[in-house]
Amino acid sequence: MGDGAAPSPSTVARLRQEWQSEDEAWRTERLDGVEPVYLWVDGVYVKAGLEKDKVALLVVIAGCSDGRKQFVALAAGHRESEAACSGVLWDLKSRGLGCPKLVVGDGHLGICAGLRNVYPEAREQRCWNHRILNVLDQVPKRRLAQAKLQLKQIPYATSAREALRLRERFQAWCHTHGLDEAARLIERDWDRMVAFYRSPREHWTHLRITNVVESPLGALRLRTDAAKRFKKVEKATAVIFKMLCVAQQRFRRLNAAGLLRELALAAQFKDGLRVQHHPEAAAA
Repeated sequence: MGDGAAPSPSTVARLRQEWQSEDEAWRTERLDGVEPVYLWVDGVYVKAGLEKDKVALLVVIAGCSDGRKQFVALAAGHRESEAACSGVLWDLKSRGLGCPKLVVGDGHLGICAGLRNVYPEAREQRCWNHRILNVLDQVPKRRLAQAKLQLKQIPYATSAREALRLRERFQAWCHTHGLDEAARLIERDWDRMVAFYRSPREHWTHLRITNVVESPLGALRLRTDAAKRFKKVEKATAVIFKMLCVAQQRFRRLNAAGLLRELALAAQFKDGLRVQHHPEAAAA
């Protein structure tokens, strides 16, 4: 077969079978040695040839205490629901994955309810990109530039108090222009929007948005048309599994790995800075 030539159908079938076998083995691997500090969860929708509806594939990537990012779950569900997210998390827990400190996901996922069911101690961070896009959907075109300028400042505030001040300024602007729904939406689940302020400042760039998952999924989405040639989602999933395994080899390490270890040991942070505990104050 010459350079650039398409693989033969028999080669494609053989590779697909190999990837399915690898996928099945990977799904049963123990995760006791993985110490997750953060989890990122996102979904990609796939439609295979004979399937009537698209299926959500939930992807989970762990940020480990040693600074590595590790792809730990790929699971199909009919929608990104509480049941689907709970099932993925239960499987991870049953395979030995400990409770993360913070989970980053899109507010449309059922991840929040899933966390309450499986890892109730974990905090949740909603993706700011998703929230900003949802708010902008409520803003008329003539006011989009002003809205974007104000919204993008909020998650880059240097403290939770400053983020609140910027949110309230945006809400006041919304009320002035009759954009009450946009004002209401920016406030929804506010504690989950600003949870990242309780992590080290060096990690904020990883935590404001779900880009840790979306970046490899971006390349994957460009290739999902190829997966449609398979008659069943299970076969398309094997291809996506292999793509993510390859992408994992290029994952950048998380910033400030030493601080990840501190978080794993229950260090507390406020506005990105470590909270110093004074034993004499506690004794008093």
